Amino acid sequence: LSGGTLLGVGIWVKVDGESFLNIFGALSSSILQVVNVAYLLIVIGAILLVIGFLGCYGAQKESKCLLMMFFSLVLIIFIAEVAAAVVALVFTGLAKTLLAGLVTPLLKEQYGKDRTFTEIWNITMTEVHCCGLNNYTDFNNSYFYETNLTYPKQCCNMQEPCNSTLAEETAVQVWIWGIATSCYPHPCGCLLQGCFEEILEEIRTNAGVAGGVAAGIAALEIAAMAVSMYLYCRLDEK
Repeated sequence: LSGGTLLGVGIWVKVDGESFLNIFGALSSSILQVVNVAYLLIVIGAILLVIGFLGCYGAQKESKCLLMMFFSLVLIIFIAEVAAAVVALVFTGLAKTLLAGLVTPLLKEQYGKDRTFTEIWNITMTEVHCCGLNNYTDFNNSYFYETNLTYPKQCCNMQEPCNSTLAEETAVQVWIWGIATSCYPHPCGCLLQGCFEEILEEIRTNAGVAGGVAAGIAALEIAAMAVSMYLYCRLDEK
């Protein structure tokens, strides 16, 4: 059921991505800027459907082969998830470097040219109050800058025209208990943060929720492996 749901959502995002953005807002746009979430959901949904079929059909037909395949696939996914979580926690800097290598060239080539890609980034930068992946310099020598001779207005707190001087000197709004205050320029510069740092901060803020969801998924996977192995062993007794 969950595989079918993810598959359906993936197809929906692929066919009508704009309505997906409108419903789920900044969080979805933050994800969409890094990966093609439609294809990701379709692949994950299809994999879950296959795994679910192996488990259900193997239990119904009392097939040791299918039950062992089900157990092995869930175990591989569980190990991969644990490894990904460890890498994400320990190697945040490496993750940023890898994303910069993937996303920054896309920003330079596609922002201002591809309408959907541009809309996704505009929503992200506006809602999250950030500029580029690292900062406004991600747009140097980009298609958008060479075409318009300006940076996105989000890099200058929505002021236009947004040039490098204004992007460097513009005060950054800091939200404290819902009230916007100003952070005035200082000798080291007071730049609008990149979206990576802002999104990372959002993840840290909601770490409890994310951890709870991850723990729930892990518990389900462990339960699925335990049940499949129990059935496998019972078939040996028969």
